[in-house]
Amino acid sequence: MNFLRIALTLLLWPMPVAVPGVGSATFVEGSLRLIRGTGVLHGAEGMRLRQGDILETSDKGFVQLEFAGGTVVALGPSSRLYILRHGGGGATGKAGTSAAEFVLLAGWLKAESNASTGTYRYQSPLLSASVGTGSTVVIHSSEGECEVFVESGSAAIGQVSPDGNSRQAAAAKAGQFFSRRTGKDLTSVSRPNAAFRDAMPAAFRDTLPSRLAHFADKAVEPKTDHQVSYAEIQAWLTMPASWRRGFVDRFAPRLKDPEFRKQLEAHLTQYPEWDPILHPEKHPPENAPAPGS
Repeated sequence: MNFLRIALTLLLWPMPVAVPGVGSATFVEGSLRLIRGTGVLHGAEGMRLRQGDILETSDKGFVQLEFAGGTVVALGPSSRLYILRHGGGGATGKAGTSAAEFVLLAGWLKAESNASTGTYRYQSPLLSASVGTGSTVVIHSSEGECEVFVESGSAAIGQVSPDGNSRQAAAAKAGQFFSRRTGKDLTSVSRPNAAFRDAMPAAFRDTLPSRLAHFADKAVEPKTDHQVSYAEIQAWLTMPASWRRGFVDRFAPRLKDPEFRKQLEAHLTQYPEWDPILHPEKHPPENAPAPGS
């Protein structure tokens, strides 16, 4: 009887709920803004990361992110990163696809992968870098320019078209430095220039040590501050169309805010995918009955 009672107790005992996530923020210096769903949260050291998270560092901030499979990504000051897609594991998915895709809208990023990491793709409005196992890249994205330094290993560097698709990928090896300006083609040289080296965050000069073990038994919940305003996501709403898929469904609840709706209407030509939800009368269903029928 005692054995049966114990067995029943174990069956009824609440099982721990798996925390959804693709990685963790393992170091945060300065403030970190997290846009998750329609909320703006205070990013915190130890928090789990999710696909769809938008991370923005302060002007003196530094953040280290660690992902399933062992990839470590650091963000420098005034950097804006979108976790566009993550497979949740270290291995690459279908042939020709990446294990993860990130969008660096602005700022500095350093990414280190190990031998068990699949291909990760880092995209900016001008350049993309597909990074395989055991490789390290440093990327700087600013208004009208992007630079990529392949610190170790190898990568494929491609130009990004206005719609967000990569093309003309070039094989890159350790030491090479790539750059592109708006309206110009990709250029490469054998080493980074002095301006890039001088501007690179000091923490990027060393290997990024893993801190994941510090948070193995705990997950910090970021605190919600407020609902996102139009100004806070305008740059994300107007990035290349292929990267902002799903944003209409995600941010549609904010249309209840009159000011959000007003600002969205004022810039509608920049994101036509919002027109059907803002003006459904202009987009009748394909099988709608004809007037008067």
